[in-house]
Amino acid sequence: MSALEAVLQRDRAVVVAALAVITAIAWADLVWLANDMWMGGMDMTGFRMIPAGQGWMMPISAPWLPIEFGAVFAMWVVMMIGMMTPSVAPMVLIYAGIARQARARGTAFAAAGWFASGYLFAWIAFALAATFAQWWLESQALIAPMMAGAGRVAGGIVLMLAGAYQWLPLKQSCLVQCGAPLAFVQKHGGFASSARGSLRLGVLHGFYCIGCCWALMALLFVFGVMNLVWIAGLMVYVLLEKLLPKPRIVSRIAGAAAIAAGLWMLGGGRT
Repeated sequence: MSALEAVLQRDRAVVVAALAVITAIAWADLVWLANDMWMGGMDMTGFRMIPAGQGWMMPISAPWLPIEFGAVFAMWVVMMIGMMTPSVAPMVLIYAGIARQARARGTAFAAAGWFASGYLFAWIAFALAATFAQWWLESQALIAPMMAGAGRVAGGIVLMLAGAYQWLPLKQSCLVQCGAPLAFVQKHGGFASSARGSLRLGVLHGFYCIGCCWALMALLFVFGVMNLVWIAGLMVYVLLEKLLPKPRIVSRIAGAAAIAAGLWMLGGGRT
């Protein structure tokens, strides 16, 4: 093994470890928040929990306060980091490898962390949009105040819409950009050597992935915003959709399953 190969392997191990730590911290926080929301199974009729890990609650009739909006936004940020960090790992590893080879040749090149930061910044922007969506859905009584999920009719409709989106050209176009790192980089001018360029490329990649996955994230409003099983399931699905050899087939099968599940719910399958 050459010295360069040894350094590249070491860098890959460092990058993987860093991404794993970020994901683990996010998931630890999610588990903590979910446990706080459960409140030991207490009857919380007439109240809604504020996901701050402090046992805070508000009457359902009370409007959201800025502190509640901030807590919900922070929850969505942590959730997106926990769900989406694993899926960006292949791209970050490629970027780190290119950066190391460039520096070995004496060429300045931004660290892969700039790209990863840009990617997560895009998902933080999505978290803000999701927070506004949750606020509006609660104000319209379309989701339960304890974030336990939508009703049968609303849930069935969201499932069918999310399933149909998996078949649309927009979804497939975003999936190609999000799931093929090298093709994405080549289409958008190649690897950026500056921190600013790397950050911009990460943001752009993140927005393509949002275009690919936003409808799946909407399913959290159906099954519960803090439903850890569904959060984990969506995280694994998004990762597999990028890694499996025929992602279009995977997304269309998932879309058909979502449409079928939505019809089942509308038909009275869930009470």
